[in-house]
Formats: sequence, structure tokens, C-alpha cells
Amino acid sequence: MRRKVEGYIFDLDGVLTNTSEFHYLAWKRIAEELKIPFDRKINENLKGVSRHECLRILLGERNPDSSLFEELLARKNSYYRDYIKRITPKSLLPGALNILDCIREKGGRIAVASVSKNTDEVMTMLGIRGKFDVILDGYSVKKTKPEPEQFLLASKMLSIVPGCCVVFEDSSAGIEAAKRAGMLSVGIGSSKRLDSADLVFNGLDKIEFNSMLGKLERF
Repeated sequence: MRRKVEGYIFDLDGVLTNTSEFHYLAWKRIAEELKIPFDRKINENLKGVSRHECLRILLGERNPDSSLFEELLARKNSYYRDYIKRITPKSLLPGALNILDCIREKGGRIAVASVSKNTDEVMTMLGIRGKFDVILDGYSVKKTKPEPEQFLLASKMLSIVPGCCVVFEDSSAGIEAAKRAGMLSVGIGSSKRLDSADLVFNGLDKIEFNSMLGKLERF
């Protein structure tokens, strides 16, 4: 029996907007201050995981005391917040508004599930906050991606069973979390990096909504 997709859950950074670049620049500044090698390839390991986990990955075998660790987290967030002051509705990635409107026309319900603790502020600056039924950020759960907790909470708050939800993610951790939640998944980005997703597109603007929906509902 074909499933009916009713819930649509979006990551924020790298899917709806390009704030992932600001995260990269902020972490790069931290790495330079600590004299730790850092480039875009290393940055791929930071996508979709919490700020605490990102710092642990960046530090590697270094083990600073808790006060320095917290200070580094705060410093990174300060750098990031300086960068996001540049955000406007023009910062939405191509196709974002179109797919949100298509979902509404189909009667679907929409959530954002991001590990960013600045999610609410960013969505307000993008002008899309009112388009979502549920907004979950880095404060919403204790266990972040690849754990499925945030997606399952989104499903519950949308009042839609996990099997009828689809997640849009640009990170392998996010795709893994979607699968562990029992949800469909659409990767946004490299098909090589996101090969475990049910469908992969280079961007939201590459999606023909009805065609995508038809394929998803046959899984």
C-alpha cells in the first residue's frame, strides 16, 4: 500500500539558506587561533552535528578544561552571529520558497529541525518563520543528529506518524537520523556524500515537486 507523505521536515543550514558558510568561517577563525589545521574537507565532518560535538571534532586529542571549552563555544557563536547579521530574505537558497508553497498547496505540514541555537533568529531574518508549523533548534533536544530524537519530536508536534514524514538534509548525520527515525529522506547536495538518502538533488531548485512526491510515496 502506498504511503501518503504529510509531514515535511527541513534542516536549515545548507538546505534553506547558506548559513553553513558562516559556520565554516567561524570555525576557521577558531582553528586559526588555536593553530589547528582546518579546511573545507575537514568542515564536512562538522555538518549536521551540535556545536559541542563540532568543537570536540575540531580539537581532536586536545582536552582543554571545561571553562576554556565553554569559552571557545561562546567565541565561535559570537563570530557566527556577527556573520549572520548579513542575512536577508535574499539569502534563501534557490527553490526554497517554491517548495514551501507547493507543500502548502498539497495541505502538508512543515517543520524545521536544526542543531543551530540561532534558528529562530535566522528564520526571522529570512522572512520565513510564519511558513512553518513547528520550529525546533539546538535547545529542543539533548541528543542531536545522527540521533533521531529531534526528528521524532518534530513528527510528534506535527501530529504525523514518522513513516509519513520526509526529511530534507544536506548532511550524512541528518540522513542517518532520518532513517533511524523511520522517515523518508531527501539529500540536498552531493549524491556521493548523501548516497544513503532515498532521493538526492543538487538543490531545492532542482526538485519538481509532484514528481518527487510520487517517487517518495512509492517507497
